[in-house]
Amino acid sequence: MSSLILCHKRRAKQPYEITRIHRRIYTIEELCYYLCNHLYLIDYTIMNEHLCDWLEEELELCELSDNIRQLLEQNGTMEQFVVTILAYSSIYTTGELSQIQDVLEKLKNQKPVEKQKYKADNLLQSGSIKSAIMAYLEIIHGERDESVDGKFYGKVYGCLGACYGRLFLYEEAAKMYEAAFQICEEESMLKAYLYACRNYMNKEEYTKLLGRSQMYMNLDAIIAEEVLEIERNVQVLQYDDTLINWKNQYRRLSTGEV
Repeated sequence: MSSLILCHKRRAKQPYEITRIHRRIYTIEELCYYLCNHLYLIDYTIMNEHLCDWLEEELELCELSDNIRQLLEQNGTMEQFVVTILAYSSIYTTGELSQIQDVLEKLKNQKPVEKQKYKADNLLQSGSIKSAIMAYLEIIHGERDESVDGKFYGKVYGCLGACYGRLFLYEEAAKMYEAAFQICEEESMLKAYLYACRNYMNKEEYTKLLGRSQMYMNLDAIIAEEVLEIERNVQVLQYDDTLINWKNQYRRLSTGEV
């Protein structure tokens, strides 16, 4: 959903507070928005009788409240809890609900550290770069979980590299990508490392780096070609913008507009 649309008129006089993040919720739409954007945080702090009371007393959603109470009594799953609320709100399409269920199914089988990464990934995708960096660093500096896939922490380093790259902090990005490559040994990580180095090193330093390996030189040639292609596309876009401006000017002239 690109924006929050109020579909139910009722607004709570007393908000429901999500204690974990100290957020106050006043409508069923706000509750749905929270659930969809914090799937990795859903636990007993929101799946409880207090929520049922709030839905019934503040929003007068008695049927939904009864359905959730029944789920709690039957030890229903987190997926059932979330989908019951989202479906009742009538905000989401069948396809959207299906996608949410897929995410919930994936999260159900994840370890805590994997859920942490899911949270960080969502922050990165939403453009909250600094918050994403903090979340990834929490994983890196936290207690290591040896039961996860061997490349897991390498991918975390790679995501950190992407974060620093978006902030144009190329030296920090290079360090992260180098650490990622040492763990994952994936060419994409090495390529990203070289691109970051290309952007912060002076020409002499970068040439010296490339001289260490033929693979470095081969990847640099690919990077150089990709950079050229990007520059060509930018020039085309600039030309298109100029052409549009010319057309608009001609239209204004031909119609007597200033």
